[in-house]
Amino acid sequence: MPALTLREILALDPVRAAEPELLAGGTGLDRPVRWVHSSEVYEGANFLDGGELLLTNGFGLTDVDETIRRRYVRELAARGATGLAVEVGRSLPVMPAEVVDEARRRELPLLALHRVVPFVRITEAANRAIVARGLSGRSVVRPWGDDHTAALLADLADRAALNQPEVEARAALAGFHPGPGARLIGVSLHGTRDASAVDRAVRPLGGAGVLRAAFPGDVLALLSLPGARPGDPVKAVQDAFRTTAAAGLTVAVGHAVAQGDGWLRWSDTLRAARTTLELALTVPAAEPGAPDGPLVTSSRALALERELTRGGVDANRDRLAALVQHALGPLLAWEAAHPSDLVRTLEVHLRNGCSPTRTAALLHIGRQSLYQRLERIESLLGLDIDDPDLLGELLTATCAYRVVQRPMGARGTAPHLVRTA
Repeated sequence: MPALTLREILALDPVRAAEPELLAGGTGLDRPVRWVHSSEVYEGANFLDGGELLLTNGFGLTDVDETIRRRYVRELAARGATGLAVEVGRSLPVMPAEVVDEARRRELPLLALHRVVPFVRITEAANRAIVARGLSGRSVVRPWGDDHTAALLADLADRAALNQPEVEARAALAGFHPGPGARLIGVSLHGTRDASAVDRAVRPLGGAGVLRAAFPGDVLALLSLPGARPGDPVKAVQDAFRTTAAAGLTVAVGHAVAQGDGWLRWSDTLRAARTTLELALTVPAAEPGAPDGPLVTSSRALALERELTRGGVDANRDRLAALVQHALGPLLAWEAAHPSDLVRTLEVHLRNGCSPTRTAALLHIGRQSLYQRLERIESLLGLDIDDPDLLGELLTATCAYRVVQRPMGARGTAPHLVRTA
């Protein structure tokens, strides 16, 4: 059976609800769509492999000039994108004329979405239809393999309509047998299409099971650690990836859930891993990482970032900016006039229990230099930053500052991820 086409994607109910208008590239409506992504940044073409429909709210096109907008369309076409769908009316009041013109030149289907429909509804419906079309075209006598594993992981991550017996049966057919008392942990990797990167991390964990598959934007996995294994399972998984993952990879680890808690909890840890991966790729890290190694983080390490961005960064931007100004206004004014790193110093200090030794080591400065910075911070804020009553407000504000001030593509443009927060 042939792959799902762009024309068929446009006929899906969530897409129709967005009132799409074709502005260019009408000859490409019968192109096959391999996957549907969403991204708010204009460097999204760098992470496409060809055959994708890209959804964007247009924010990345608002404050850039005509040259950058045209280059954006050219790069999408060069990477083999099936089409571009842009939400108009909020971040982007109207479709820029140069975007329409460049799409016509490149024969790239360009759609304006006139009604707001959460992209997660569109991507869930479209990608589920794509997977279903792919599976329906296979012989019923063909053994279940990675394609079926990918379908199960996608269903879990998208929280499709499932039940526990179905999930357990499909997992067993994929060779995944979490025993009684097992702890399940979702993992999402970016920077590779090689799912064996997960296998290499699992080996030193001893007795761990794995369900993993490569997707267009990342590798997704569900790990099962024996319940009798001592220690923190999340930390064990992080340490395993730090040891085995190649430089340049970004690895996000979800929280641990009990095998017996049901498939909804299995879904929760996968969704947490994918949301965490998106944050790790788009928000600068709070602390310096190893430049020649992988970035390995977890949903609990970015718990504050996840809470601050529930509903999306754009929806929270004004609120977060007000919070930052209220708590850190004097520091921001100082940093605008003097080369310094006071906000980052404050956040690293607070995140590390106000330990001068650890803070200085992470910032690669001497303790005396750190003390001078801390004195300057306290003088500007008129506060004792070691006051426990201030910890929550100051830490939240410094984290919010990173979120709202993030440069596009902090570590690399985020691929499409199932948005769960």
